[in-house]
Amino acid sequence: MSIKQFKPYTPGRRQMTIQSREDVTAEKPERSLTVELRKSGGRNNTGRITMRHIGGGHRRTYRIIDFRRNKVGVPGKVATVEYDPNRNARIALIHYADGEKRYILLPKGLKVGDTILAGPDADITPGNALKLKDMPVGAVIHNLELEPGRGGKLVRAAGTSAQLMAKEGKYAYIRMPSGELRLILQECMATVGQVGNEDHENISLGKAGKTRYQGRRSSVRGMVMNPVDHPMGGGEGRSKGNKHPLSPWGTPAKGYRTRKNKPSDRLIVRRRYDK
Repeated sequence: MSIKQFKPYTPGRRQMTIQSREDVTAEKPERSLTVELRKSGGRNNTGRITMRHIGGGHRRTYRIIDFRRNKVGVPGKVATVEYDPNRNARIALIHYADGEKRYILLPKGLKVGDTILAGPDADITPGNALKLKDMPVGAVIHNLELEPGRGGKLVRAAGTSAQLMAKEGKYAYIRMPSGELRLILQECMATVGQVGNEDHENISLGKAGKTRYQGRRSSVRGMVMNPVDHPMGGGEGRSKGNKHPLSPWGTPAKGYRTRKNKPSDRLIVRRRYDK
């Protein structure tokens, strides 16, 4: 998959790059696996804005992705590779032997016509899904469950992968993309391989309008606001005010740990920011 550049016939095109869709084999999604996606504008059920800088954006249809991979023992064939506007990874439409169709995240190396399988009898090849206890140490994985049967929650972004480092008792040692080393139950499912579309991080949007197409509104620096609107606002002229960086609600914005004592903290062996 290549990155396409443009001639600078407008200021926005000068820096803009896009991905070629030479790997995409179908433009329209499988209709039975789509649902309507309504926009919230960052508002909750009472109409108040609880997430700032959200609004607008192109209209999208949500594709239902199979993160559980619970079709154990039923082989499936990759029918199409498709673009998904709701995520940065590509998705693959799988036609299973029993006639069912499902979408999965497309791993690197999987192409149209390949066969995948989920279960303890599956080979260690990209696209196959197994429990951690059935995988060899050193396997590269993605779409990793945190709790057995709840579906993959971790390592789903384009180009990411985790690695099975060791097994001990009922837990497996997993090295996350961030470098964190944590324990996960060996009964959890994971998919073999690295998530595809690794060139996604090299894309340059090129202009502010393209960010708006994605539903992200612009933000204003707190330093240029008034004191009534932000703790860092105010001051005569252009001034930094000699204030510590804060969020609009007064929480320190740099270096302050906001993570509480979660039950899962005991499963973290090495944090990502440990030196």
